[in-house]
Amino acid sequence: MDTQVADPLLGTVIDGRYRVRARVARGGMATVYTATDERLERMVALKVIHPAQARDPRFVDRFTDEAKTIARLTHPNVVAVYDQGSHAGLPYLVMEYVRGRTLREILAERRRLNPVEALAILEQMLAAIASAHRAGLVHRDVKPENVLVAEAPSGGAGNLVDAVVKVADFGLARAVEASAHDAGGQLMATVAYVAPELVTDGHADPRSDVYSAGIVLFEMLTGRVPYEGGRPVDIAWQHVDRDVPAPSKYVAGLPPALDELVARATRREPGARPSDAGVMLAEVQAARDDIGMANATTAILQPMAQPTVMVAPVQPAQRPPWARLPSSRSGPGRRAALAPPSSWRDRLHHLHQRMLGHPQGRTGIVAGIAVVALLLAAGGWWFTLGRYTTAPAFASLPRAQAEQKAATGGFKLVFDDGRYDEKVAKDVVLAQRPGPGERIRKGGQVTLTLSLGPERYQVPDIIGAEYEVVAAQLREMKLVVQRANDRYSDTVPAGSVLAVEPKVGTALKPGDKVTVTVSKGKAPLTVPNVTGKNVNDARQVLQAMGLVVEVEEVDSPKPQGEVVEQNPADGAGVEPGATVKLKVSKGPPMVAVPDVTSGQNVPCRDAEAALRNAGLTVAVQGNIDAIARVQSPGPGAQVPSGTQVTIVCL
Repeated sequence: MDTQVADPLLGTVIDGRYRVRARVARGGMATVYTATDERLERMVALKVIHPAQARDPRFVDRFTDEAKTIARLTHPNVVAVYDQGSHAGLPYLVMEYVRGRTLREILAERRRLNPVEALAILEQMLAAIASAHRAGLVHRDVKPENVLVAEAPSGGAGNLVDAVVKVADFGLARAVEASAHDAGGQLMATVAYVAPELVTDGHADPRSDVYSAGIVLFEMLTGRVPYEGGRPVDIAWQHVDRDVPAPSKYVAGLPPALDELVARATRREPGARPSDAGVMLAEVQAARDDIGMANATTAILQPMAQPTVMVAPVQPAQRPPWARLPSSRSGPGRRAALAPPSSWRDRLHHLHQRMLGHPQGRTGIVAGIAVVALLLAAGGWWFTLGRYTTAPAFASLPRAQAEQKAATGGFKLVFDDGRYDEKVAKDVVLAQRPGPGERIRKGGQVTLTLSLGPERYQVPDIIGAEYEVVAAQLREMKLVVQRANDRYSDTVPAGSVLAVEPKVGTALKPGDKVTVTVSKGKAPLTVPNVTGKNVNDARQVLQAMGLVVEVEEVDSPKPQGEVVEQNPADGAGVEPGATVKLKVSKGPPMVAVPDVTSGQNVPCRDAEAALRNAGLTVAVQGNIDAIARVQSPGPGAQVPSGTQVTIVCL
C-alpha cells in the first residue's frame, strides 16, 4: 500500500477557529478547502491564495480591500464572504459553503441545457452580477467555473429550473489585475469568455460582464464556446475580430428570441450592449416571457376535435300583441314593415324567412351545410389521423446521428438525465419516449435517454482528510469503505486518512472496495540517536525504553562494534515493543602483510608500492634507492587495512 503526501493545511486550525477538513479544488490563483467554523459550528469554504500571488504586497493590499467590499454584498445569488485574514503569510477568505456543483461540472456531464433551464440559471447569475454592479464592482471573470448550482429546494438532482444559483469570486480577478498592471503586465480573463475591450486595451466595466454572461448563455444552449484555437491569444483575438454566431446555427429549433439575446449581449462594441447586468436581466426576463407566450399561443392555436352536436331549431318567440308588426294592408304601418328588426333574434328570424322564401337562398343553405359537413369531416380526419405519424427508431444511435435523424424527420428532441450502462458507450441512445412505431404528432417531441457509459468513480484525493468526511464521501460514490488497521504517523494528525488502496485517481465501479488506513497520530515513544555508539551501549539505551533491538554486522571502516546505521531513524515515533534495527561495524577488513624482504633483494621503491597496493600505509627508513632489508610487521602478519608497515632500506 502506497502512502501519499498529505496537504500540510489539512487538519490545521486557522486563526484558532477554522479547522481545515478537505481540499475541494485547486485553481490558478487559490486552493479551496472545506472547513469547520468551530466557533459557530458550521461548514464553510476556505479559499487560500497561492504563494505566487501572496509574495506581491500590491496584491495583498488590493485583495484585502476587495474582500471588505465583497463582504458588504448581500444577495441570495452571491456567495457570501464571512471573514478574511492571513495564515503563514497566505491571504485567505472564509466564504459560504454551497452544497452542489459548478455549472462547468453540469455542462461536462450534460453537454448543454434546454432553453428553459439556461434562462433560469442566467437570470440568477445576472441578478447576482447586477447587485455587484450597483455596488460599483465588476466581476471580470464570469465563466461556468465561477457559477455554483446548489441543490433545488424542490429536490431532484436534475431539476435545474428550481435550483439556486450563486456566483463566486467577485473582486479576486480585480486584485490580480491591479497587481499585474502595477508590475507592467496585463491580466487576461479566461479567453473563452473575455470581452473584446479587455483584449485590446485591458479595460473592463459592467458591459464586459454582460459580454461574458452572453458567452456563458451561448455555451449553455449549444454545449460549446463560440471560438476555439491552438493558443489562448488566438482565441482572445477572435472576440475582437468576429461576431459571435447565433446559437441556432449549432442547435436547430432554438427560438429566435435566444439568438437575439446572445447577439445583444455579445456585441463587439461595448456601447451596443446592455449597459449593465440589471438591464440585461430585464431583457432576459422579457425573452423568457416571449418564449412562454409563444408556446402558450401555439398550444391555443392547435386544432381541437369538435364533437358533432345536433342543434334543434330555435322557434321564434311569440311577440306580444302590442309589438306585432301591422299587416301589409295597413297603410300607415307600411314603413314600419320595411324597417329592420330591432333585436338580433329578430334579425336572424328575418334573414331565415327571406332565405327560405327565395330559391337561391335555399341553395345557399344547402351549400353552407355541405361546407360545414366537409370542414367537420376534414377536422375529424386531422385531429384523429392526419396530424399524426409514427415515431422513428433512435435506439443504439450516437447522439449526433439521432439529432440529424430527428432534424430530417422534423421532430424535436429532448434529452433526459440519462443513465449508466456497462455495455453501451457514452452518448448512445438507450431508450426513447414515445417508442419506435408509436403514434406521435408531426413535428412532435421525442425524449431520448442517453447512455452515461459505465458507471465509474475515481478515488478522490482524500489523504489527510478526516475519516468521517472521507467515509461519507466514498459512500455517496456508491463505494464500499473498509478501514484497515490504524497506524501511527509523524506527519498526519490522528483521525485523518494516512493511506488509501487503490491509490488516488483509480477508476472504480459501484460496489468496489476502498481500503482506508487512518492515522493514530504520533507514536508515544521517540527513537533516540544511537548511531556512532558502541552496540552494547546502544542496546542498553533502547531496551530501557521497551524497544526490541535487532543487530546486523556489516563491513565498515568504522571501529568494530560501532553502530553505523539505525532504522527507524532518530526522532521517529514508535510504540512500545517496536523493533529497532542496528547495523554494526565488523571493523576494518584484515590484510595479510606482503613479504618484501626475506632475501629477495627487492628495491625499496618496489617494496613500498607492493605494500600500498595491499591497502597498507608505508614508512621508509634509510635510502629509498637501496634494497628493502627489514619490515615490520613481518611478512604474512594479519593487520587491519590501512595499518602502517615500516621498511628499512640499506
